[in-house]
Amino acid sequence: GLATPMSIMVGTGRGAAAGVLFKKAEALETIEKVDTLVFDKTGTLTEGKPKLRVVSAVAPWSEADLLRLAASVERGSEHPVAGAIVSGAESRSITLESASGFTSKTGKGVMAVVDGKRVAVGTVDLLREMRMEDDTSLAALEAHAELMRQTGQTVMFVAVDGRAAGLLGVADPIKASTPEALRLLRQEGIRLVMVTGDHAVTAQAVAKELGLDDVRAGVKPDEKSKIIQELQRQGHVVAMAGDGVNDAPALAQADVGLAMGTGTDVAMENAGVTLVKGDLRGIVRARRLSTATMRNIRQNLFFAFVYNMIGVPVAAGLLYPFFGLLLSPMLASAAMTFSSLSVISNALRLRHADL
Repeated sequence: GLATPMSIMVGTGRGAAAGVLFKKAEALETIEKVDTLVFDKTGTLTEGKPKLRVVSAVAPWSEADLLRLAASVERGSEHPVAGAIVSGAESRSITLESASGFTSKTGKGVMAVVDGKRVAVGTVDLLREMRMEDDTSLAALEAHAELMRQTGQTVMFVAVDGRAAGLLGVADPIKASTPEALRLLRQEGIRLVMVTGDHAVTAQAVAKELGLDDVRAGVKPDEKSKIIQELQRQGHVVAMAGDGVNDAPALAQADVGLAMGTGTDVAMENAGVTLVKGDLRGIVRARRLSTATMRNIRQNLFFAFVYNMIGVPVAAGLLYPFFGLLLSPMLASAAMTFSSLSVISNALRLRHADL
């Protein structure tokens, strides 16, 4: 009765001290078996605080006007890239205007009416859906966007009244802890898969910097859980690390969901493990703690059973015909006490586990 819950209790306490919160006990058991880790890019590998780097306008629009219209629309979105555009406009002392008729297309962008103009901010696919009147400008912007993506920037296209108006380039710096975390995870023999909604060129630029080979780019939010299902059908035990609302279905689908503590409440609600500081090295600590806890449980079960394996046959009189030995109730009581003490003392060793 003590062997497993004592180890789980001490193990989860040790994890909390190391910045790893286990919401579900089964996550502590499963994570040592994980052989594939799927992770989102924004907010997981990167800081999740992108900054506006480039504003490129098409005549007759000025950069200030382009940014004013785009930021006025993006103010209605909760996406980190939208926040970067709004912050970029505010840092340039640009006054934003109210937007009406705000609509969002998942994985593509947003649209609204600002100052009587229909403004769209999003991917090139969003602009194509709108049947742009000026395909020449759009083609020129795509060529420019490709160069920006090669530097790891996320590019947002802006259209006003059905005509291409310019580009916004947003960059999200990689967390200082990410390279070390990925190196440690590789040493643990874990397959690393980056899944992102970013354009393939942007994703590959980040992957190249981090030495990642398996990259799935241009993935819509509802497709992330399908990728995890596909890996699970192949026989892999899959963990998913993410921080956003759109990661929640994938976190729930994975064998172990790992939410960044710096992310959204929805992500943490759907994950079995929360990394308090949003540090991927916490996954390595969680895995090592899981291994130590499961080993500790097996040791506890040994201590729990070894007393009974020896004591019960003796108490039942197995040695009496040969040696005249019986087990007195007092010795039996002492053995049971030592059994419990052994289990508790061994479980408490987890407090000093090296993670």
